[in-house]
Amino acid sequence: MKKSFYLLGALILVILAGCSGNEASGDQEDGPLKVGVTAGPHEDVMNKVKEVAAEDGFEIEVIAFNDYVMPNTALDEGELDANVFQHEPYLNDFVQERGLELSKVATTINFPMGIYSDQYESLDELKEGDKVGLPNHSTGEPRALMLFEQAGIIELKDGVGVKATIKDIEKNPYNLEFVPLEASQIPRQLGELAIAAINTNFAMESGRVPKEDSLVIEPENSPWVNVIATKTENKDNERIQKLVEYYQSDEVKQFIQDDFKDSVVASW
Repeated sequence: MKKSFYLLGALILVILAGCSGNEASGDQEDGPLKVGVTAGPHEDVMNKVKEVAAEDGFEIEVIAFNDYVMPNTALDEGELDANVFQHEPYLNDFVQERGLELSKVATTINFPMGIYSDQYESLDELKEGDKVGLPNHSTGEPRALMLFEQAGIIELKDGVGVKATIKDIEKNPYNLEFVPLEASQIPRQLGELAIAAINTNFAMESGRVPKEDSLVIEPENSPWVNVIATKTENKDNERIQKLVEYYQSDEVKQFIQDDFKDSVVASW
């Protein structure tokens, strides 16, 4: 009887040790690493990352979304292991507003925001009272306003930076009317506006080439570089760190340069 008891105990210890080893190993026994992205350039780049990782025997499942909310919600609920679609100011605001435990792991790419127009070929053509479109979310609005200031059509209050709102416009010499809109819809509504600030991914989806079609575009060193995010408790997870390694590889950087030219900029 004692012998059977000892054998059973030994068997349990072996099973527990095996389970513990799998959790710490960072191997693929738990299935592919699920990474959420937004459709378009982020999806294209992540598919290249998936290809690079596969050569090393590491499996990634790319899950595309069509909005800026669900990728973080799905990550928080455990449906994703990581996501790549947002810049750090947006992540910080989202986390603060919803009380989530999500964190930046590494930087990825920057999509310079541009000013576009179907009416004008230059900002010098702006007229009194023209309508100006800009994204209506908490980070898109200040980003657009900072770009308008860079372009010389408004001046903001000193020090507002990435927290700027329309109320922080100090000088508006053309008395422009600023119209906050859903970011993804702005390209479709551009015909009703004099000019608008459009995110590069949405500009590209609408058939525009940012470097060629924008009147003004953000500098490469803007604070809006995108990031890899995961649950805070998983920041140091081996599989997440492998994702960073594959993403920030020379192969992926070359892919970005070849496919997107200067419209998408690698951060590493």
